[in-house]
Amino acid sequence: MRFLYRTYHFILKCIVIFIGIPNPKLHRGRSGLVNAIASLGLAPNSNVLFVTDRQLEKLGVTSPVKRLLEDAQLNVVVYSNVEPNPTIENVESGVSCYLDSQCQAIVSVGGGSVLDCGKFIGARIVKPNKSTAQLKGLFKVLKRLPPNIAIPTTAGTGSETTVAAVINDPENKQKYAATDFMLVPQHAVLMPELTTSLPPHITATTAIDALTHAIEALLSINCMTFARQKALDACVLIFEHLPEVLKNGQNKEARESLLLASHYAGQAFTRTSVGYVHAISHQLSATYGTPHGLANAVLLMPVLRWYGKRIHKTLAQIARACQLTSMDYPLEKQAEDLLTHIERLLEQANIQSQLPEIRAQDIKHLIQAALNEAHPDYPVPVFMSELDCRAVLNTVIPIEVLEQTV
Repeated sequence: MRFLYRTYHFILKCIVIFIGIPNPKLHRGRSGLVNAIASLGLAPNSNVLFVTDRQLEKLGVTSPVKRLLEDAQLNVVVYSNVEPNPTIENVESGVSCYLDSQCQAIVSVGGGSVLDCGKFIGARIVKPNKSTAQLKGLFKVLKRLPPNIAIPTTAGTGSETTVAAVINDPENKQKYAATDFMLVPQHAVLMPELTTSLPPHITATTAIDALTHAIEALLSINCMTFARQKALDACVLIFEHLPEVLKNGQNKEARESLLLASHYAGQAFTRTSVGYVHAISHQLSATYGTPHGLANAVLLMPVLRWYGKRIHKTLAQIARACQLTSMDYPLEKQAEDLLTHIERLLEQANIQSQLPEIRAQDIKHLIQAALNEAHPDYPVPVFMSELDCRAVLNTVIPIEVLEQTV
């Protein structure tokens, strides 16, 4: 079975080498957004579906973007019913809003949930005979989406540059992804002023999400030169600028660096895929609604510790690139310096170490679902067994819950 998994991973690697992964056209700042809007090529008075969430609307975070759309003589049709873990119903409601208003483009402003929902809406528009569930898996779209812009308000998921979109199926307690080159947004706009209102906790968990993307990309056996450099660049930016943003959330230069780090990490993992941190965290989000960034932040160290010496070479490479260790130290010490630095960063960001929502009766299902997601899709460096996965989960489960499983 493992041979078949590795064969599949090799095929994925060949797709990246011989076909390549598209990149969105990257724009930065207010002037960049003006250029992105112009690039949509819409006639005056065209309707644009504006995908966001209620909280961002309430806080007025989306107002600058809407004003620029209106300045371009475009009509903004707001769809703000996207949940923190977007559901099939969110997508279908967005599709109805797009069609009922005869929209000509999609502008998504928000975190990864909003951007992913916008991708799914676009996919459903060009694939009207496929349900949202039928888009699950590889290359189910294969058709250019309506003109679109993705504008992240968190520096975490990198969804503005990835080939994937993740959706939640609450009825079946599943979280699954659609993966297709056509899902890469046509335009990505990084605007640090949209992120300054983020509270420290969300700033931290989303940044650790981006760090997780970068590290898991580097750990992938499919990691090649472009992805490796982007992932290392992301790590450097996060380690350098996250502490400053946690101290001063209004620092736009540091905020922009985190947005760029998230973008780089997205470019990396969309070419290499992710690993066991994501495989497990997706099940927690699907089952309990645990925020994706938080789940990744809590699981990152337990998974890295589980890998142990088998990933020391990669961890040491990260430590050296980020200047977190000495070149004179042995490999094991360089790797440990990185792990120690991550632990300190998590502590500084007040990231919890346990997830009290996990229930004893769910653990078997969580393990099976996580491994079913990871195998064969994720080109991980070492394969995890059910016992291994349980050991990782046990480190983040409160003792009183663990006692119920004995």
